[in-house]
Amino acid sequence: EAFENAVAEGSDWLELDVRRTRDGVVVVSHDRELSRQCGRHLDIGQLDYQDLPPYQSPLEVTFSPGHFSQGCDHRFPRLVEIFERFPRQPISIEIKDDDDDLINDVAALVRRFDRAPITLWASFRERILRKCRRAHPQMPFCFSLERGLLTLLCWYLGLLPLLRLGEAALLFPLPSIINRVCPNRHLESLPPSCFPPKILIFHPKSAGFSPRGRGSGGGGVTEAPPPPQAPPPPLQVWLWVVNEERDFAEAFGLGATGVITDYPGRLRKFLEGGGGPSPTPRDPSPTPGGETLPREKKGRD
Repeated sequence: EAFENAVAEGSDWLELDVRRTRDGVVVVSHDRELSRQCGRHLDIGQLDYQDLPPYQSPLEVTFSPGHFSQGCDHRFPRLVEIFERFPRQPISIEIKDDDDDLINDVAALVRRFDRAPITLWASFRERILRKCRRAHPQMPFCFSLERGLLTLLCWYLGLLPLLRLGEAALLFPLPSIINRVCPNRHLESLPPSCFPPKILIFHPKSAGFSPRGRGSGGGGVTEAPPPPQAPPPPLQVWLWVVNEERDFAEAFGLGATGVITDYPGRLRKFLEGGGGPSPTPRDPSPTPGGETLPREKKGRD
């Protein structure tokens, strides 16, 4: 239901997290331990799919404390259902567990639905992303925490043009959100000066490098210049989890190409009011599989 709402509001991407149940079903879930989502101290990896409890309703929105989401659909969706319902919708899939079976199952589903170009591997851990890339090398992937820190270090040292970057996207929390919503987290003591726009958002043009590692080669002379190559697609920078208008403005002011939000309807109104970048025109044809829900509910944009 949340994804139906997000697509109805014009979301360009869906962002979701996946885990694997005991009987091998790939399900969409952020948490492994279900006390927050379901009010029961259960491990999703120790349950069969049919035994998963329903979501609590209403459910507090983590990045909007004191605000609650509710709806009619309280079950955990399977990833295959999302692919069936939204066959042309780009999706970012965060692999939450270092689980070879989970990674291989996701890769198999992406191949089954022939959606590699519009499905992004995501994880904070480089070890997991390396496994993901081996399981399906044709899928784009995001920065891990280790690679992000390495890139930042190279920027400080002036070595960024020498770093080969294959990542397609950077997914990073908006620091002011973490400091406001999670005051006990590790970013609390870091002053805003630690996150200047040119550091947090490194734009390919200003950085002087190709985000796909296709820099001009050196040495040697050829009889005829090689045919010009199409420029690589721009590096995407998505900041999360951004739920208020002031935060939308801050994120796009930093140069973000997109934001992840729990309130796609609120973001749509902000963009239609002239905030942020110009929204990309969308295909007016309906998504197959039924009508979307024209009401606000928790979703990712």
